Amino acid sequence: MDSADELGRRDRKKLETRTALERAALTLVAERGLAGVTVEDIAEAVDVSSRTFFNYFPSKEDALIGPGPASAAELCERLEELPADVPVLEALRLMSRVEAEHVQQQREQWLLRLKVFEQNPSLLPRLVTSGTETERAITAAVARRAGIELGTSGYPELATAAAMAAFRVAMIRWSAAGGRPELADLVDEAFAQLAAGLPNP
Repeated sequence: MDSADELGRRDRKKLETRTALERAALTLVAERGLAGVTVEDIAEAVDVSSRTFFNYFPSKEDALIGPGPASAAELCERLEELPADVPVLEALRLMSRVEAEHVQQQREQWLLRLKVFEQNPSLLPRLVTSGTETERAITAAVARRAGIELGTSGYPELATAAAMAAFRVAMIRWSAAGGRPELADLVDEAFAQLAAGLPNP
């Protein structure tokens, strides 16, 4: 086996361990509540040591939140790869749709994660912090795309906030419906309403 194959195998093993720890954390907290689960419980469920757990996550709360389907950098990259003549709101929709498709591929884990968030409101501040960092990065990418300096017109900030709200509403509807219909379709519906100016239903 050459070094590239060995590296690829190690990376896959690390990803498998990380995913297993996330799944164990979510399953245990869904069953027992946040206060009823320790790092030791999560590590034991995956048959690894607590030290191994801390190689992947600084706390049990971080294991519950997970890394998300895409990092802020990946989202911005998707946005910047789209042709310049694609309008900002449509570019944000296309970026969000890819994210929705990735969530759908991990349907059971994301439905469980959303259930855990709903049952444990103490996780919300961490979610807000994570979301704020992502929103800041996307806002900067929108400003570059629109050729506008941040903090002048408010357009990049408003467009990004509206897009993230549309995605959040789609996720809430998707979770309430048990993961059906497809999340990407609900994202499209939300953006269509934004594009139409939110007319009265």
